[in-house]
Amino acid sequence: MTANATALADLLAFQKETEALGQIAGRLGWDQETMMPRGAADQRGEEMAAIESVLHARRTDPRIGDWLAATEGTEMSQAETAKLRHIRRSFDRACKVPAELAAELARVTSVSQGHWAEARANDDFAAFAPVLSRVVELRQQEGQALAEGGSVYDALLGDYEPGATADQLEAMFGEMRPRLVELRGKVLDKPAPKGLSGTFGEAEQIAMAGKLAVTFGYDLSRGRIDKAVHPFSSGSGSDVRITTRTAPEDPFNCFYSTIHEVGHACYEQNIDAGYALTPLGQGVSMGVHESQSRIYENQLGRSRAFTSWLYAQMTETFGDLGLDGPEAFYAAVNRVQKDYIRTEADELQYNLHIMLRFDLERALIAGDLPVAELETAWKERFEKDFGYPVPKASYGCLQDVHWSIGLFGYFPTYSLGNVYAGCLAQALRADVPDLDASLAQGNTAPATQWLAEKVQRHGGLYEPRDVITQACGAAPTAGALLAYIEEKFSDLYDL
Repeated sequence: MTANATALADLLAFQKETEALGQIAGRLGWDQETMMPRGAADQRGEEMAAIESVLHARRTDPRIGDWLAATEGTEMSQAETAKLRHIRRSFDRACKVPAELAAELARVTSVSQGHWAEARANDDFAAFAPVLSRVVELRQQEGQALAEGGSVYDALLGDYEPGATADQLEAMFGEMRPRLVELRGKVLDKPAPKGLSGTFGEAEQIAMAGKLAVTFGYDLSRGRIDKAVHPFSSGSGSDVRITTRTAPEDPFNCFYSTIHEVGHACYEQNIDAGYALTPLGQGVSMGVHESQSRIYENQLGRSRAFTSWLYAQMTETFGDLGLDGPEAFYAAVNRVQKDYIRTEADELQYNLHIMLRFDLERALIAGDLPVAELETAWKERFEKDFGYPVPKASYGCLQDVHWSIGLFGYFPTYSLGNVYAGCLAQALRADVPDLDASLAQGNTAPATQWLAEKVQRHGGLYEPRDVITQACGAAPTAGALLAYIEEKFSDLYDL
């Protein structure tokens, strides 16, 4: 074996151990959200800080730089070249962030999450503001270290969507906002469809959620479903876990949260097994990840065809739903109404929730919006955008967990994922013209197998936009998503 080949082998072996330790850290985070005793929060913060210190030391190990230099000029496969691209990006990033800052961020955000949950339960933003101020301060410091004089927000955004910039996102939102606002105004002028009536048992909801997960291709031999305050997906490869939540009068919350997280989980489960515990063994970006969860949830799960099958399943399980047949059920699933909660928002209004968060978090990171004024700023912006006031903090700036754990730059990837999903759905229907016939039978395989082949199996092999471009045959734009939303809701509301 040549010296170059030896360096490559040593680098990849070292990286495999780092990836495995990262998975352990992720499992600690999963446990914190699902099983951990409430009183363990401070100890868990120290545990997270300790493992982050180990990870940071490995990610900045000088040998990585030596190995990378030694591999230059080596003939490599496409996958090996991609692995080194990710390792180099991670190494360059980690070397810019002081170890003490990385450990403090891990400790503070772990503890902050518990403070957020308590403040949310008590509708008390003032109690959470000092903790959030510390999180913002630390992320500002991290962003400044990463930006090296450039855009701090763009540096943070790069953690979730490499290559994206705030200016690009602002232009995309500028195209989307007027068309969404105009359509929403027309829809809300129409009578709202009838919703479900009655109460729905938790055990039955969880059983139905499990059935839906399997229907969409989730492999429970390599996963599990638990309850959490905020649904999420965790892990990769052969251990990919999801959570959901239940509400007695709103089973859709449970079912569509489950389908959404299954989209994330199937992405991870369907990545080429040969990429496990390598930089390619996980989703390439949060935008691409979100494209999978949103297309599962919306273009497939909320379609007229699939909801006709779901209607039959629900009536069999719960009895009378208070609706007059599958078409009324489809309208109830896609009902547009005034609400406050992003995760429960319909497709028409969802991206408007993201635009609000995008602007506020940019102001927080820039230092233009003090954390103490965030609740007021949220209320003012929400009323301006949606036309009605926010009555309490849990319906406003405390509704999401993201900022408490330092995920600044994460929110816009939700809308980017929606845009990607719109492009993918358009290409999917062109390739599978009889898709609705399968969905009406509860058979999602033609769609999920197409997505597994076109997107999911590649993991981190390609750059984010390249994955979507190759799958769709054209670069992604917002046009496909906007056309889909306008056609769907114009039909639903007879516009």
